[in-house]
Amino acid sequence: MRWCLCHRTRWPSSALSLLLLSIVGTQMSVVVVVEAIVCSLWGTPGNDSFSQEGDVIIGGLFNLHFIPSAVDRSFTKLPQYEPCTGLDLEPLKYMYAMTFAVEEINRNTTLLPGVKLGYHIFDCCSRYPWTLKAAMSMVGGDTHSCSSSPFSAVYGEPGETERDKSFALVIGTSSSTTSMMLSRILGPLSVPVISYLASCPCLSDRLQFPNFFRTIPSDIYQVRAMAQLAVRFQWTWIGAVLENSDYGHLAIQVWEGVCLEFIENLRRETTLSDAKRAAVTIQGSTAKVILIICWYTDVKNLFLELAKRNVTDRQFLASEAWSTSDDLLQDAAISKVASGVLGVAIRSSTIPGFESYLRSLHPNCRPNDKFLREFWETEFGCSPETPGSYESRFSSYFSALLKTRSDPQSPLCSGTESLEEVQHPFTDTSQLRVSYNVYLAVYAAAHALHSLLSCPNSDNHRNNFSTCSSPKNIKPIKLLQHLNNVNITTPQGEMFHFQGADIPAKYDLVNWQNTPEGTLRLVLVGRVDGFDIHLNESVIQWNTGSSQVPVSMCSESCPPGTRMVNRKGEPVCCFDCIQCAEGEISNKTDLLHCDRCPLEFWPNVEQTACVPRQLDFLSFNETLGITLTTAAVSGATVTTAVFVVFLCYRQTPVVRANNSELSFLLLVSLKLCFLCSLVFIGRPSVWSCWFQQAAFGISFLLCVSCILVKTIVVLAVFRSARPGAEALMKWFGPGQQRGSICIFTCIQIVICAVWLSLSPPVPKQNLGFHGLKVTLECATASMLGFSLVLGYIGLLACTCLILAFLARKLPDNFNEAKLITFSMLIFCAVWVAFVPAYISSPGKYVVAVEVFAILASSYGLLFCIFAPKCFIILLRPQKNTKKNLMAR
Repeated sequence: MRWCLCHRTRWPSSALSLLLLSIVGTQMSVVVVVEAIVCSLWGTPGNDSFSQEGDVIIGGLFNLHFIPSAVDRSFTKLPQYEPCTGLDLEPLKYMYAMTFAVEEINRNTTLLPGVKLGYHIFDCCSRYPWTLKAAMSMVGGDTHSCSSSPFSAVYGEPGETERDKSFALVIGTSSSTTSMMLSRILGPLSVPVISYLASCPCLSDRLQFPNFFRTIPSDIYQVRAMAQLAVRFQWTWIGAVLENSDYGHLAIQVWEGVCLEFIENLRRETTLSDAKRAAVTIQGSTAKVILIICWYTDVKNLFLELAKRNVTDRQFLASEAWSTSDDLLQDAAISKVASGVLGVAIRSSTIPGFESYLRSLHPNCRPNDKFLREFWETEFGCSPETPGSYESRFSSYFSALLKTRSDPQSPLCSGTESLEEVQHPFTDTSQLRVSYNVYLAVYAAAHALHSLLSCPNSDNHRNNFSTCSSPKNIKPIKLLQHLNNVNITTPQGEMFHFQGADIPAKYDLVNWQNTPEGTLRLVLVGRVDGFDIHLNESVIQWNTGSSQVPVSMCSESCPPGTRMVNRKGEPVCCFDCIQCAEGEISNKTDLLHCDRCPLEFWPNVEQTACVPRQLDFLSFNETLGITLTTAAVSGATVTTAVFVVFLCYRQTPVVRANNSELSFLLLVSLKLCFLCSLVFIGRPSVWSCWFQQAAFGISFLLCVSCILVKTIVVLAVFRSARPGAEALMKWFGPGQQRGSICIFTCIQIVICAVWLSLSPPVPKQNLGFHGLKVTLECATASMLGFSLVLGYIGLLACTCLILAFLARKLPDNFNEAKLITFSMLIFCAVWVAFVPAYISSPGKYVVAVEVFAILASSYGLLFCIFAPKCFIILLRPQKNTKKNLMAR
């Protein structure tokens, strides 16, 4: 039987092959139905179509009906007898947009003059097989009546002679899947297909679908627009509810900069249970913005489940599939849940005269329009008068198997019913979206036909069309070429052209806002033009009812001065904010890394900007500077006081003992030590850097030299008291003492002179220390010179300490060696501790450590050597006798 069918029908090989594959893939019971009911394919009534004759026929495919109980649309599970009983008014408006455009073009004297456009519209009922049958009917011949069905050939039924007319092109369908099927069926014949609603990006592939065009943008633009909205409002943490198809899954592939807390899929077969599961997930999620890319019926089920759970604090982002659904907008049960929806919608437009056209429709004027009759019965509750018609026995037999769509008890209409005064969504043309896409598709086809049939180079310009192309002999491959070059201006003044299969992307941005009646209304808040978004945020009403943009993020944005650290095992949108490290800044939010400031700059307190470092040095105005200055001046003052006391009591034994001249010289050097510390305080300059090191080295060397000579004199005195050692004092008389001090000091002067002449200290900013302030200090260019100065002082101090230690037990009531021993112990301890403290101190505290060491060692020498003598001179004058001093 299958071979006979293929052998006797006159269908093209492409359609025939597809039909064979379809039959092989079906169950045997379906084949039996085909054998018994010849006129209808897969349970489809053969007259579910509407047509108008013309010189050139345009095919139209619309889902005018739906099966309320059908949930499985798979190709291999075909409903055998269940009819389409629900008339969908939106596709019905699409169909009349097509008929209106055809009639408008036929009245146009400049577009296709002398050629009458016709149409043949099929109802596909959202079924793949019905679409398949319609496609094969277009390429295989007219099948709108039983007698002319290709299956008549199988049974040898005498059919009407087919008119030699073919379809120039096809407008349809609304589904991307059926559009793929349709394009592949008609592709080998190069028959153009113009879809008004198929938006899958895959259809942009000209290698797979060279004959496909569409008047709706690719979904890639819609999804990118939604992603741009999320980025614009800083929604980085959202949930997603997707249709379990390519339409839904595509949305996730192009989102960037946004993390998904969850993805829920809604399947048409189990939409109710999936809606419950998704509602539970949304209720327990932390994401406040939910992306929904589904068909509006699935969205309604989801919203009803959310309404049951009183989930009203979520902001929904809608795709064009449901963003303009009147069924959702007018449902008060979901208004609290759906309030504030922000969505992308197919761009809206108006068609002048279309509303009048819809209101003028009447069954009496269009007796062959069964779809209008059905709408009339539903809207007015009466049956229009039916004109007599002939039906074949196969049609009658098949109709008996199906449930009658109209109510047999409905009364006849009076004839006064009219749509002129009726307020109905069907006649609302204020915001035409898909209908306008259909309108554009017809005009694109008409202009391509006009370009194909017209011959601009022909001399027969009066007839407008020459014999180069005939309406009865249109080659689809040539029409396809002219469609690729369509570039027109619509009656509304819109520029229109194809970019491959696509058109320039244009969308509306809509917002669902509350009405006093408890329902929702659609408000236009912006537009999308390609990748550019033009949005009026001030008119948006969010889910909270206010103009405050909802916040949806896993982690709060990291402010400037901090950086992001991702949490282990969590999405990149979930992170912690930590302060930038010392010396680093971040001047933007949500930075992964902080930037280090240049050496001359340092972060401000907030660590948001680099500011120039402030010069810092040990100043006379700060607390530390004042303290050290006071200590230095006090030391110099005390030294002067001791000098005065010694000067007044210079004839007393205590002063005269051990060369009073050395004592006075020692006091002068100590005073210089106290005063030289003041040179270290204040802003460093070239002369101060030179003078402070020289003054320090020379004054301290003079001081230590005096003490060393005093120690040697003490040892010499006691050694000379031994028998046979009287000549020892000849070598340590006053002249030799002064000469020794002079020699020791001159050596230091030479060291300082060489050091300062070859590599002197200079003022320099110390950038190595991290902080807002940069230290201005006297940089020691040569550590060798500084080490020689300190080393020489240390050498003399250690020698003095050893000698004083050896002389500490000499038998005298007043042995100055003991005092020198204690003073040199303090001196050496201070300067030994000075070295590590000097190396480790930061910034200006290096100078403070050196000043402190100078003052501490100076005070140690002053008090240890001169305090006991002043005590005797001033408080115990009775002990200030030679006898007492020399007593053992």
